[in-house]
Amino acid sequence: MRAKGVAVSYIRGYDPDTLREKVDPRQCRERLDELGEQRSLPALLERVWLLKVLDRSEDALVVSEQSVRVARMAGTRKDLLRARILHASVLQARHQFAAADQELTTCAEEAEGQGWAGIAAFAYQHRGKVSYEAGDYESARRDFKRALFLRQESGAPDDQLESTLMAIDAADRRRAAASVAS
Repeated sequence: MRAKGVAVSYIRGYDPDTLREKVDPRQCRERLDELGEQRSLPALLERVWLLKVLDRSEDALVVSEQSVRVARMAGTRKDLLRARILHASVLQARHQFAAADQELTTCAEEAEGQGWAGIAAFAYQHRGKVSYEAGDYESARRDFKRALFLRQESGAPDDQLESTLMAIDAADRRRAAASVAS
């Protein structure tokens, strides 16, 4: 996400219970208005994410499907994987966990097979979130641990490592609470 050519993060943190991004909705709506109907792949991907975090999952789904088509026709294999991972995160937001899990599994395996650790970590992190939201904390923890390893291997920035460590901690807490309750 960019403002005057400088990378801008709209993420202000993560909810420690839901693992969802904390954002300033006003700032996200303003950026969405700035993007308008741009059709470039970066603009489409940014619109998908903004729509998703603004809880506009129906609109996000439409734009994410368009971004996958654009990436398939005019992007690189990495672009296509990123678009598919984002599409799967929209499926997760719509509680379509099985479809999201299947898409993320395919993306993670392809990215690892190509040696693209950063993209594979992105896929595992999102697949972990799908499992977490579906109540499978053991699988979530496994995916978060894999994402952490890949992020460390690829030299990911501290904020990505911290979000993954927070996700591991959340999965551990939920796992412990579930075992006490049973």
